[in-house]
Amino acid sequence: MNITLLPGDGIGPEITAVTKDLLQAVGSRHGLGLTLEEAPMGGAAIAACGEPLPEETLRRCRKADAVLLAAIGDPRYDQLPRQQRPESGLLGLRAGLKLFANLRPVKVIPSLLGASSLKPEVVSGVDLLVVRELTGGIYFGQPKGRIGCGTEERAFNTMTYGAMEVDRIAAMAFTLASRRRNRLCSVDKANVLDVSQLWRERVERMAPAYPGVTVEHLYVDNAAMQLIRQPRRFDVLLTGNLFGDILSDEAAMLSGSIGVLPSASLGEGGPGLFEPVHGSAPDIAGQDRANPLAMALSAAMMLRLGLGQEAAATALETAVDQVLQAGFRTPDMMAKGCVAVGCRAMGEHLLAALEGSGHDVDAQRDVNRV
Repeated sequence: MNITLLPGDGIGPEITAVTKDLLQAVGSRHGLGLTLEEAPMGGAAIAACGEPLPEETLRRCRKADAVLLAAIGDPRYDQLPRQQRPESGLLGLRAGLKLFANLRPVKVIPSLLGASSLKPEVVSGVDLLVVRELTGGIYFGQPKGRIGCGTEERAFNTMTYGAMEVDRIAAMAFTLASRRRNRLCSVDKANVLDVSQLWRERVERMAPAYPGVTVEHLYVDNAAMQLIRQPRRFDVLLTGNLFGDILSDEAAMLSGSIGVLPSASLGEGGPGLFEPVHGSAPDIAGQDRANPLAMALSAAMMLRLGLGQEAAATALETAVDQVLQAGFRTPDMMAKGCVAVGCRAMGEHLLAALEGSGHDVDAQRDVNRV
């Protein structure tokens, strides 16, 4: 199985190095025969090749069985035209791989319960999945642009969805809900937007094909409130590109740290793209302060959803749980009574847990505390 690694910018190379070691270890342990190949993207690609998504990088990604991306974004290139900035490479990659669905699981880890800004009784037991349509909506709709000048200048974007676009993302959300707790919440703004009225109609038309799944509809403003008020009510949230972009970041904070949240972007038949939810964090790049857990958990999602390797994915997730239960924390998650470690040390503890040295992890924790 061939995996293309995209270290990208900022802390990307650091968390990629940790995850590469983890993949090699879990691959060897489970006999997977993984081939890992790195390629430039984002600001790193601009520096090396003059563009955020070189054609050779896209070619390698298309040939791979799965793509694992670390982080994109470099403030040195913020003044470039939009299409030349690092982030444009990510949009180009999604389009080039025909990825239409973004999956963001949010599961509160018991050992990090106190890290959330919400009360423990509110977030305890939260386990939800945001399914966001990724290639349509207002980010890609035409026409768009700016016209006029001075006080007469106007800017405009078009929110548009076709029935086929709604149907394929809804089918994925219904299928995922049927494999979880059989609850689907579709989020729209059908009281105002024609495009949301079409969205709701298509979801309702599909519902009878999934009789075991309970469907509810929420306006996006109410959904945003309910995510904070009673997040345990949600199982799978289905929504369009713009609303999903906002709600998935809001949901991410339920866990207490964006540094532990993975994501997946999937299409029809080609390789999936797996990446942490967090950004490139250029302010701490190269300081060994990065949190590699979201990257490691993105690798676990890749193993499960992209490569069909359930046992290997579970092993990687279990290693993360063991290290957190042992009390090791990177600076972004640090809490009283825990042991502060850097990115490289966190990787070493993950490897120890992955290789079945859980007792050694606990013992090292106690040594560090002393």
